[in-house]
Amino acid sequence: MPDWIYRRLGDRLFAALVVFLALGVVAAALLVALVLYQGSALAFRTFGFFGFLTSQAWDAVRGQFGAWPPLAGTLITASAALLLAFFPALAAAIYVVEYAPRWLKEPVAYLIDLLAALPSVVYGLWGLFVLVPPVRDGLERPLFTWAAVHAPALVPLLGPPTGIGLLSATLVLALMIVPYASSLARDALALVPQSQREAMFALGATRWEVVRRVVIPYARAGIFSGVVLALARALGETMAVTMLIGNAVNLPYTVFGPAATMASLIANEFTEADTDLHLSALIAVGFVLLLLSLLTNLVAGWMLRRLARGEGRR
Repeated sequence: MPDWIYRRLGDRLFAALVVFLALGVVAAALLVALVLYQGSALAFRTFGFFGFLTSQAWDAVRGQFGAWPPLAGTLITASAALLLAFFPALAAAIYVVEYAPRWLKEPVAYLIDLLAALPSVVYGLWGLFVLVPPVRDGLERPLFTWAAVHAPALVPLLGPPTGIGLLSATLVLALMIVPYASSLARDALALVPQSQREAMFALGATRWEVVRRVVIPYARAGIFSGVVLALARALGETMAVTMLIGNAVNLPYTVFGPAATMASLIANEFTEADTDLHLSALIAVGFVLLLLSLLTNLVAGWMLRRLARGEGRR
């Protein structure tokens, strides 16, 4: 048989294998969504989808369940953590690519990436024993005492200064997502052609002007991809947040007070669900979290396409 027949047969077999594996990933994702939807059907029939999504009640004794408090807690902690982590992550990426000497680049990059490899429970333990005491004694209690004397109206907004609550969970979550944003930003900055930098240097620009006017705009799509990855990590984080957020299923209307996220709520109550409705409500929370992650990725993809079109026009 001629060699070209073997090559064509090999190409077809490889293409079929790639298509099969790709469809397998899609099928697995659809299967997860289907199983979650089937498990949450009882809760959606009882409360309605939008009723379940907007209800503030979560009382297992009375059989009342609503996803709005953990949904709000998830959005607040993830958004606040992303705001806190973005600039340190970008600064670390810029330092490694543009400023660090050669002998220091790899050690610093390795240490930053090592943060992503640490188990979530390690972050939780570190938060409990290292972060919570100074946050409680050095920030929350002095601020609470000052507000009680000089601004009593702020006291209900601050919440109890116990150290376990929304603030501590957000700070640890911000630390956890720094390596995800920094890693992709570092790769994007490193891919900027050296000719772009040299052209700016030839015009008399300083290093900071080169970074601000050439490097960051050129790499903005990659930087934004790191932001999306960090946000996805923050939305789904479970163990560390569960250990630090206080796990009170109410609206997070205080800065220091306890709250809950969707992931922490499922982790806390899944093994204690003793009724079909309670279990279905927890699965429904997981389904809402899946939809939230999907919506985040769709919006991120749309923004990336707009960034790419804008770069092409430039």
